[in-house]
Amino acid sequence: MSADAAVALGTKPAVTLADIRAAAQRIKGAVIRTPTLENPAVSRAAGTRVLLKLDNLQATGAFKERGAANRLALLTAREKAAGVIAMSAGNHAQAVARHAQLAGVAATIVMPRFTPATKVVRTEFWGARVVLFGESLAEAASHAHELALREGLTFIHPYDDPAVIAGQGTMALEMLEDAPEIEVLAIPVGGGGLCSGVATALAELRPGLPVFGVEVEGYPAMAQRLAGQPVAVGGPTIAEGIAVRDVGERAVTILKSLGVEVLLVPERAVEQAVALLAEGAKVVAEGAGAVGLAAVLTHPDRFKGRVVGTTVCGGNIDARALSNVLLRQLLRDGRILRLHFDIPDRPGVLADISKRISDVGGNVIEVKHQQLFGAPTVQSTELHLMVEVRDAAQGDAIIAASEAGGYVVRRG
Repeated sequence: MSADAAVALGTKPAVTLADIRAAAQRIKGAVIRTPTLENPAVSRAAGTRVLLKLDNLQATGAFKERGAANRLALLTAREKAAGVIAMSAGNHAQAVARHAQLAGVAATIVMPRFTPATKVVRTEFWGARVVLFGESLAEAASHAHELALREGLTFIHPYDDPAVIAGQGTMALEMLEDAPEIEVLAIPVGGGGLCSGVATALAELRPGLPVFGVEVEGYPAMAQRLAGQPVAVGGPTIAEGIAVRDVGERAVTILKSLGVEVLLVPERAVEQAVALLAEGAKVVAEGAGAVGLAAVLTHPDRFKGRVVGTTVCGGNIDARALSNVLLRQLLRDGRILRLHFDIPDRPGVLADISKRISDVGGNVIEVKHQQLFGAPTVQSTELHLMVEVRDAAQGDAIIAASEAGGYVVRRG
């Protein structure tokens, strides 16, 4: 529903294009105007042109700065003097902390006790007082509201706030200015602030341009709310930044009124998107920041033949998690082989196998040779190899070369 249509019906939309444009002026200079770029490797893998809005390049590594900067710019003098408070275990925490520091406003951030130390340290780096409380985000949020009442602080909600939604919507203005050829958008959905802000801007700037929200299969809260179903979410996910149970009520209203459809993506597709961005585009994305691309890979029928715009909305991924994702994707692509041999226990066998692999061009990167206790007989031994190859065809050639030597080899 456009702003004009809402007024005609006697209702006032929570956020309008005018609000988003005003937000863009407020945050100008405080938030980086990130580029929207096409990467050939990503477009090739997706089977259609894909333009990436790189909001992982923000100072705190995520788009959340847009909404935080706009909300803080609207504080009254009394609110500034009293200070602000927010609840977050991730990107919103750093965004509020940074922009409060820039505005000279005291900030308190309540985080669950399980929050990784690196996130606590990053938030404190921006000058915020961090309070660790509760075993869940819900408990941390409850405590944050209690502190807000007790200390007279202004609560900055991560997504269910019109000023925050308007700030997030500034992303759409920049994308269309830089890439007017965009024909469809895929936008991550956690609480819904980003997607509802972007959809609001598009409804007036480019009526009819489809906007798809994207959630992971384990946390389809917005899809369930829009369908009128009870919310049932849970389980581990690499996209923890959008692993939300309680979505924003304003976002639900906006997305429902604009007819936004939410697509679901599996964990494997998110990992694939993270790896593709890292290897193909040289872009570091957290799981939540890669789900838009994951949707294009998972639902090609919705995007084929169209110029797709999506956002890498965050890049704050743990180094170990990124390493694991890349290795898992190499295994799936057949570029790393795990091979298991039962070989005779005699001199020269290991050297022979190694030579057969090297003759085909494979690179042995790990060897486990269990000679004493693992084999079924003392006349044999177990050999486990991890081999780096160019592609699946070279892997098949290595197995064929091994079998040609009379060895029984199994893929791991």
